[in-house]
Amino acid sequence: MADEFVDGFLADYFAECEEHLTAAWTTLLALDASPDRSPEQRQSVDALFRNFHSLKGLSAMVELRPAEQLAHEIESFLRAVRDGEVALTTDGVTVLIDGTQRLEHVINARRIGGPVSPISDITARLESLHGSARAAASRPGGDATPARAPAAGPSQTWTCTFAPTRELLAHGVGVDWMRKRLSEVGTIVEAAPLVRPDGSIAFVFTLRTPTDVDAIAALERDAVTVQPIEAPLPDMAPRLPPDDGDPGGSQASLTGSHVVRVDLTRLDELMRTVGDLVISRARLFDSLSRIEPFAPPIEWRLVQENALTIDRQLRTLREGLMRVRLVPVGEIFRRMPFVVRDLARETRKKVTLLKQAQTTEIDKYLIERMMDPVLHLVRNAVSHGIEPPDERITRGKRPEGTITLTASAAGELVTIEIADDGRGVDGAEVAERARHAGLDVPAGPLDSHALLALLCAPGFSTKEAADRASGRGVGMAVVKETVERLSGTLAMASEPGRGTRFTVQLPLTLAIADALIGRVGAEAFAMPQSAVREVLGVDAADVRQIEGHEIVPFRDAALPILRLSRLFGIAADPRDRFHVFVVGAGAAMLGLAVDRIEGQREIVVRAIADPLIRVDGIAGATDLGDGRVVLILDAASIVRLNSERQGRTLEAASGWGRLRA
Repeated sequence: MADEFVDGFLADYFAECEEHLTAAWTTLLALDASPDRSPEQRQSVDALFRNFHSLKGLSAMVELRPAEQLAHEIESFLRAVRDGEVALTTDGVTVLIDGTQRLEHVINARRIGGPVSPISDITARLESLHGSARAAASRPGGDATPARAPAAGPSQTWTCTFAPTRELLAHGVGVDWMRKRLSEVGTIVEAAPLVRPDGSIAFVFTLRTPTDVDAIAALERDAVTVQPIEAPLPDMAPRLPPDDGDPGGSQASLTGSHVVRVDLTRLDELMRTVGDLVISRARLFDSLSRIEPFAPPIEWRLVQENALTIDRQLRTLREGLMRVRLVPVGEIFRRMPFVVRDLARETRKKVTLLKQAQTTEIDKYLIERMMDPVLHLVRNAVSHGIEPPDERITRGKRPEGTITLTASAAGELVTIEIADDGRGVDGAEVAERARHAGLDVPAGPLDSHALLALLCAPGFSTKEAADRASGRGVGMAVVKETVERLSGTLAMASEPGRGTRFTVQLPLTLAIADALIGRVGAEAFAMPQSAVREVLGVDAADVRQIEGHEIVPFRDAALPILRLSRLFGIAADPRDRFHVFVVGAGAAMLGLAVDRIEGQREIVVRAIADPLIRVDGIAGATDLGDGRVVLILDAASIVRLNSERQGRTLEAASGWGRLRA
């Protein structure tokens, strides 16, 4: 029971730390944009002070001493800035950014059980900036105990012990509530958890109050055991009043009653349950279709109405659960200004970062996995794309380059774009480097798809030597692999001398999707609707053969088609008319031919994790409810296969045989 309580308390600790760190990053961004001393700077410093004060107290309660000490050092520096003892310079903002990043690493190390990063270098930098002002505000010995100022009047110190129980928690009286209640009475000097002999958990607060017996009596009525401490301790600095204009937000605003924290694994369990309901609904409709001829029309109408009502309610439930999992894509973008800032200073470039449509929402699972790919694309834009100021002026550009991050949603797809106005990608230079590296380079000019394939080849880089930002030849390969593993697509458009744009398209969620069911011979396949640009009905007489490949007329151009029967080695009867799923974009656009389309269904995506049966072109499997297991097509993988195997016969019968077995 005690372990369960501690685990739950740690989960709350990590959640609250994430909220305060998010607010701190937002405030640091505003502070970095206005380094001069102004009312806006004062608001930012006050907001940061509250964030780090809360982080210090939270870390003390879980006995994460490095985080507590680092938060205390940053808080002391911010107090000196707020009191006018230290001027906040560009170097000061840089130390705050580095300190916040290190604090986040320390907390994440505790979360995953990894080694804790040292903090001595950050505290030394704060020491050099803070100097004598920090020394005067710290306790002798330099420990992590909060700094205290001389008392303004008579006061008393108390030991307040709070033991949470199920009954108290049921009435909303928890550790957070008690911490706020104590803060209303006085100043919390220290806080620490206490494991009792019976295994239960209590929390001990050292509280400094004015000499007010009535306030202490009120605390005793709130299920707190209060004992006076005879030896008085010096007071802490007075608490900051709440600031309604605080861009970072106070703790009360972050943990309001309208917000409930839910572990993502619980949402995953709910999504799996909804997926099971979707399959059960499909089975119900299949059963109803078989008994329809035997049911009286009046009775059948009532059954059908009830079934349609269940269908609508289940779809509403699914959409509502998906909305709960969606978070703003701004979570990916919020770190990028600091990445651009550091790299621009290191490379002596001038770069402006523009962020657009940050409120576009995407599944939390995808957010976590897209952080590194977007980070790498932004670093590449600074390192490879943006030219030095002198070179930009020579080319007739502004000395300051621009990187634009954009996100948009359409249907069940989210598009993330990373664009720069730099030097662009020189196709001839990339081809020459690729040949020198031993890569297979197509003859003639490279289109954007072939160029991207070379840039994403493992080990390939356009830099002669590796530096801190790039040049090792692994980043773009990881970006492409991550995007494709998430059932997304990566595209690039570049114009030498004008800039480069990378476009990432991802599904809103990976759990449940709308799909088109296509049949090839005796087999059925599910194609996610988000991957289909268009569906065509094609007459066999319109198909043309060019160098062993089939094409059909499409919008005043030619569309190459790939028959799934040939790709997977399925026997198919010749037909006068068939259907084509149009997938891909630009030069990589492809038509996937099926015998016929059976309709649209809502499917539950079950990924194929076993590498022994995994086959290129197949993303997973689903159950349509009638006992059939239908394979889900991976459009991006098939497009890639088609590009890699142009000029050769596509053979995958052995992989298809493993799946059918």
